[in-house]
Amino acid sequence: MRLASLDASEASQRHWDVIIIGTGMAGSTIGFALAKAGKQVLFCEKGKSLLHPETGLRGNFAETFFERPTIPKTQHREVLLQAGRYADEIEDVSCAQSRHTIPFIGSGTGGSSALYGAAMERFFPSDFTPKKNHPEAQESTLPEQWPISYTDMQPYYERAEQLFRVRGSTDACHPDLQASHFLTPPPLGTTTQELNDLFTDNGLHPYRLPQACEFVPGCRGCQGFLCPNNCKNDSVRICLLPALEKHNACLLDECEVVRLESDQDSITGVICHQHNQEIALRGTTIVLAAGALETPRLLLNSNTKQWPDGLANDSGLVGRNLMRHYVDLYALLPRSRKGHPGNLKELAFNDFYQINGEKFGTVQSFGALPPSAVIVDGMEKDLQDKGRGWLIPFLKIGKPLIRPTLEHIFNRRVLFASIMEDVPYLDNRVMLSTGNNSKIHNRLSIQYKIRPHEKNRIQMFRNQLAEAFSPNRFMLIKQAENNERIAHACGTCRFGLAPEDSVLDMNNRAHGLDNLYIVDSSFFPSSAGTNPSLTLAANALRVAEQIL
Repeated sequence: MRLASLDASEASQRHWDVIIIGTGMAGSTIGFALAKAGKQVLFCEKGKSLLHPETGLRGNFAETFFERPTIPKTQHREVLLQAGRYADEIEDVSCAQSRHTIPFIGSGTGGSSALYGAAMERFFPSDFTPKKNHPEAQESTLPEQWPISYTDMQPYYERAEQLFRVRGSTDACHPDLQASHFLTPPPLGTTTQELNDLFTDNGLHPYRLPQACEFVPGCRGCQGFLCPNNCKNDSVRICLLPALEKHNACLLDECEVVRLESDQDSITGVICHQHNQEIALRGTTIVLAAGALETPRLLLNSNTKQWPDGLANDSGLVGRNLMRHYVDLYALLPRSRKGHPGNLKELAFNDFYQINGEKFGTVQSFGALPPSAVIVDGMEKDLQDKGRGWLIPFLKIGKPLIRPTLEHIFNRRVLFASIMEDVPYLDNRVMLSTGNNSKIHNRLSIQYKIRPHEKNRIQMFRNQLAEAFSPNRFMLIKQAENNERIAHACGTCRFGLAPEDSVLDMNNRAHGLDNLYIVDSSFFPSSAGTNPSLTLAANALRVAEQIL
């Protein structure tokens, strides 16, 4: 395996066919496709190499490995990195008083796919014509349509489903989907089947969630943490490792790209920091797949005389139109209470994806209970929103007792997550922030405010689900309004047909730069209302064909 023999000096002396920045779902998939086709591919990964099941902190959330959970996350940097988590503070300037936070996203080989719940669903055809779905969002920058259609994506969806060995049923998840290539999942657990029947009795249309998972004995449906069982089909297992082991690709881990060098119409160099050493890499084609937060940061930090406002930023849209999904958690108490409900991510329904002229999103069983710190943060936000901030100190005092209490409350409950579509606005954005690490390079700052239109949709969705989940008892854990839960961030380098209103062309190549492609979720012009993983993988296969 070439990984063991490659060092920074060797990498900087070679001219690569393709340099890929980021090894998440999109980066690893496109890299695998290009390496398999014979290209000399180099992956640059900011985080640690966590390629094998025996590496890293696995089997539970990073917070459970903290020595003292009450101290700030910034003092647990190494734990977060070993758990495949992003460990840099970003500045949130959305309110009058800025705050520093560490978003819950992936960093390390596999990116956020190493943490995902393996749900791989297609976007719906209506997702590709987004503006008509939100007529009341007058200030939004939603386009009439994506530059490609669902029909264009359909063959790549099928290829990605086969590549990632997706298992699931087609019932009700996609009316036009004839996915005979889906592998068969194990049967639903007793409690999940009970909830499936309850939803059906309530007039809903539940279905088996398509998942990229092998369901080995002892499978826990790992979500939010690294899988210890070599069970989850993330981008490492399916794409990155095969690219390295079988197709001569190479990897530089703990290698942070800080700047792209360019002339008027092409990228001429990739400047990295690895172990306090600066490295200059050269490649024919550069693929950015660092995520919707880091990709615009890198472009904005790469300004030159030819590109004074940042690379690929003639439109002024780099970093703008930041979107995320609004995610809430619902803890349902099954009526029969026969045995432990388990924590697998098995069931979903789309009955409120688009209904009565409103577009919301999907609902999925969630998996294991998140750490108490995650839930308490959501409680604090809810108290602030209700004008009860005076209760927060008492909540913090009681934190040591909260975990066992929550475990008792949730022991017999099944968690569901609602995933609601966000829409883009120009002033929701990623910017540069000069902080303690400014001697190295500029860090991230975000500005993200929820508009009244979106607040109203969040409440409408909650009302719909309260009715759908009855008569079961349930507890709502609000997460949607919390910017630290920046789930499925996207949109900050959108693709389109015209250079004046997009950053990328329809093939994900940057306007004005003939060798720069961006394939992470930055390219989304709308967020849709379901998991982005399959669309990222499918589009990466599509763009790989264009590059070849």
